Amino acid sequence: MPDRRTFLQIGGMAALSLGAGLPATAVPSRSDWNALAGGLDGRLIRPGDATYDAARRLFNPAFDTVRPAGVAYCATPSDVVECVGFARRMNVPLAVRSGGHSYAGWSTGTGLVLDVSRLNEISHASGRATVGAGAKLVDVYDRLGARGVSIPAGSCPTVGVSGLALGGGIGVVSRKYGLTCDVMESVRIVTADGRLLTCDADHNPDLYWASRGGGGGNLGVAVSFGFRTHPTREVTVFFLHWPWAKAATALRAWQAWAPSVPDELWSTMHLSRDGGTDVQIAGLHLGDKASCERLLDRLADRIGAVSSGSVRQTSYRQAMMIMAGCATRSVSQCHQGGSLPGQTRDGRLPRDTFAAKSHLAYRPLSEAGARALVAEVARPGNHTVLLDALGGAVGRVRPEATAFPHRTALYSVQYYAHRAGAASWARAAHTRMRPHFGDHAYVNYIDPELAGWRTAYYGANAGRLARIKAVHDPGRLFRLPQGI
Repeated sequence: MPDRRTFLQIGGMAALSLGAGLPATAVPSRSDWNALAGGLDGRLIRPGDATYDAARRLFNPAFDTVRPAGVAYCATPSDVVECVGFARRMNVPLAVRSGGHSYAGWSTGTGLVLDVSRLNEISHASGRATVGAGAKLVDVYDRLGARGVSIPAGSCPTVGVSGLALGGGIGVVSRKYGLTCDVMESVRIVTADGRLLTCDADHNPDLYWASRGGGGGNLGVAVSFGFRTHPTREVTVFFLHWPWAKAATALRAWQAWAPSVPDELWSTMHLSRDGGTDVQIAGLHLGDKASCERLLDRLADRIGAVSSGSVRQTSYRQAMMIMAGCATRSVSQCHQGGSLPGQTRDGRLPRDTFAAKSHLAYRPLSEAGARALVAEVARPGNHTVLLDALGGAVGRVRPEATAFPHRTALYSVQYYAHRAGAASWARAAHTRMRPHFGDHAYVNYIDPELAGWRTAYYGANAGRLARIKAVHDPGRLFRLPQGI
């Protein structure tokens, strides 16, 4: 079984992020904050409160030095309206948090953190799921799975559904069912002027378009989603390893095989340096074990015999727990521990100090490119390059049909590093691979150092996003450092 963290970042940034880290131009008084607390059905936590240190933390301890002026756990959409109005009136920076996985730490800040974890209701009727913006993926899979349905989504169990969906939503069944945003049929959003709008193909269609890949934190605060579901069935999961000497060969073979196999098979390749070097290809097949093994044999014929591996048929719900690194844990244990919303008292998932960057591969790596990537992983440190297959249903949507533009990409690339030296390795690897991959990047792996980020994240859709932003937030209440 792979280490949990090797799968935890598939899908995207969990938090919507608004103006995090930007200085306030006015300082609300204690009575102002008390008035906000009194107007909420949820709870406002302030410095000095017993739970403040726990409430202000993100998934990544690298941002533990940030001290918000307040953390509001919103219990209702009306609470969200109240917090947005407070930030607008008081000119206080606003950071919106769902799962708290923002790679840049932009789901916290020095002003008000609006946490939507309590907006976590999940229901299903007639092939459609209604999911609160604060629902964590492990709970989405579990509760929908109990009804025999699911939605395409990522693998990290504590990622919030809102950030994932708003940025696109690469996941473990995307090649068959599309991105998370592709099955989004509606979204309810609180806009900068405090209105709660329902957005779908017939109502506020511009906001609906922008919410499918335009990134969290740009246009408003999502409070709930309507998703089209698919029925679940038994699936096959696999984990295969090859010796490091086969790394470049395996990489070139995988990138030719992964986007072209039947849509039912999704795979990820991990090149890791974590106490040693490792080549792993893993994934999920929406079918029986024998059918999966036939497809895997084609790959092994190109690479050579595996050094170790497993292929296992299991239920869809258990497959999602396996991909989350929670195969031996309960759903409740597959959370961070604590008593705050979004946590569980028996949660066992640790936090992780990391730095990451991304590319989207629009063409296969050449032999020289494959050798270059392998060489980057082989450098001393504790890091992984994660490549997630695209194609299939993802590529059958026009790039302009949703705000997510990377429809013709073959796979996504993450440079993911842990602990000391993480940022410097990720930065150097990203720079050295730029001539091979180009300048495409995934907004859910948001990168505060990225030059040309508008084009990298949004491509030709950047202009339309800017026009929608000008209509719905002309005063730029929602102002990310990399905001539209």
